[in-house]
Amino acid sequence: MWKNCQDLEEYNQAAMSAAFYLCLLFWYLQTNAVGAELKPPENLTMITLNTNYQLSWDWDQSSSAVNFTTQYVSKYQLRSKKKSPIWSTACQNTSSRSCDLTQFNLYYLGIYVLRVEANVNGHVSGWVKKEFCPDKDAALGPPSKVALLPAGSDLEVVISDPLTSTNNSMRENYPDLYYHILYWERSIDTQAIGTQTLRSRANIVTLPKLKAWTWYCVSVQSHDDFYNKKSSFTSPHCMQTEGATPWWQIFGYFVLSLVICFLVMLVSIYSFFWCYKTIKATLFPAVQLPFQYLCDLTGSDFPRLLTPDSDSELSCDKVTVCPESPVLKIHIPPPEALPAPPSGLEPDSSGRHSRQDSSGSGDSGVYSTGGSSSLRQPNSSHSSTGAKVSGQGPFDLEQVKMQDMAPGLETQLVNADEGIVDMCV
Repeated sequence: MWKNCQDLEEYNQAAMSAAFYLCLLFWYLQTNAVGAELKPPENLTMITLNTNYQLSWDWDQSSSAVNFTTQYVSKYQLRSKKKSPIWSTACQNTSSRSCDLTQFNLYYLGIYVLRVEANVNGHVSGWVKKEFCPDKDAALGPPSKVALLPAGSDLEVVISDPLTSTNNSMRENYPDLYYHILYWERSIDTQAIGTQTLRSRANIVTLPKLKAWTWYCVSVQSHDDFYNKKSSFTSPHCMQTEGATPWWQIFGYFVLSLVICFLVMLVSIYSFFWCYKTIKATLFPAVQLPFQYLCDLTGSDFPRLLTPDSDSELSCDKVTVCPESPVLKIHIPPPEALPAPPSGLEPDSSGRHSRQDSSGSGDSGVYSTGGSSSLRQPNSSHSSTGAKVSGQGPFDLEQVKMQDMAPGLETQLVNADEGIVDMCV
């Protein structure tokens, strides 16, 4: 039994303190157990080629909610006692078990320290570290490109240097870089015959003493002797060598060229004549179209309708198309304006008269400088041809068609039988 209430209160306080310390001890022990179970990543490995770097590691725990953080720092910063090193984070809280360091352009001759930690639901593991020197640890890659070119009976090998991640030559990092060239003769069954090697620092190498018209294959490997680095060989490149062309091959080419020229000329001539015949048959067809036309037959008063089958050349006269003759008007002045006739003429010769040719030659009997016309004659009993003439008064104007008269003539004197007459055009 408790002596008083004060003793009971002290007992309760001591019990509560003991319970608190027991809980605190239990939490501490549990935290240490979890931390002990979360181990850091293992087997850090660098996968490199020229200036491409990738850090990878292993994780043996069964937890799937794990994340990793990767950091790096220059080694000389760790040796400095004046200031603490500054770690650069390359990959943070990533579930991948690798981290690409290529994009950070690590100095090729520098030395770096890399570290990785694991994180599971807020519980982190310890850091695991690895030292990395690109110049020493990075692998050297093969040539980026190899090409073969014919050089007479030999072959030229054109080699392109290995490239960095920024497409620069690796010779910037390996000044003494050279190549091992492996070449061999390829047989019919693609087997290598007489393998030979050649060492050269040049990018263009001529393979000597090769057989003409023979297939050869080439493979190249990069080398550097400072850390004894060797790349893998490139895939084989094959090409046939050349040589002097034999006489039968030259003759064959000559004959072939002649045959080709002959065929080209033959096709050209045939095409020309075919085009000519086609155009001629189109523009001038052998079969006339079935036209019908009228023809004025000789000795007939009515035209006749003919077809292409009719003998039009025998039935029709030839027709000549001539331009229309100009028609000239001749003005005859009144009698009082005419000059007096010369003495010795007959009384009826004072008047005008027209003379016509009895042979029917078509001459009107009036001579004019302007062409065909009709004239008015004074009152007379009869003309020399027996034609009646109108009475006294002004002359009538008649139009007479005349051919082959020169245009543009001016007024001139015309000798009409016994008298001279003025004629105005």
